Amino acid sequence: MGVMVERNETGAAPRRWPRGGRLWLIVGAGVPALALLALLAWASFGSGGRPGGLAVNTESAEVQAERDLAADFELPRLSGGGVVRLAEQRGQVVLLDFWASWCTPCRDEAPALAAAYAEYRERGVAFIGVNLWDNPGDAAAFAAQHGQTYPSGLDAEGQAAISYGVRGIPEKFFIDRNGAIVRKFVGPMELPQLRAILDELLAQP
Repeated sequence: MGVMVERNETGAAPRRWPRGGRLWLIVGAGVPALALLALLAWASFGSGGRPGGLAVNTESAEVQAERDLAADFELPRLSGGGVVRLAEQRGQVVLLDFWASWCTPCRDEAPALAAAYAEYRERGVAFIGVNLWDNPGDAAAFAAQHGQTYPSGLDAEGQAAISYGVRGIPEKFFIDRNGAIVRKFVGPMELPQLRAILDELLAQP
């Protein structure tokens, strides 16, 4: 096999590189660099950095729901101790909210969600929050500040969000007593709007 010879300024040939060897050396050196960049990106997500592919929904709108059975999930509780599991709420109307402490619209609608939960929690309605790509300390402080006493789970790796096709936050899914997704909203919602939808679902047999 032919070789490529490099000579220094004195004319000596200290190294012999097989043809293509330099290319493989460059590629090999780049692999650890790429791995480091991936690690830094993951660390950014885990520390509350906003993922580039996740939008912030500033305008409220209803979007078409698939009306399939809601995918079950089990997530560690934000408050620590135990897990949040959707299947345990079967038989109740469920409001499933995807949120993060760094999301301004989530902050804007937090009082409405807290008020709606206080009003409907004894009427067969369960609220579940799913906290996405957030710092657990920031998320806990957000929940305490805004009176979110309903359970929230930490979706640190985005598994629940992927299952529901979440593309931005806040996003809310309304689930009927049979466990089917019946309505989906993006963006912040107001209390009268929440009441209207919950009353409608509670009125269904």
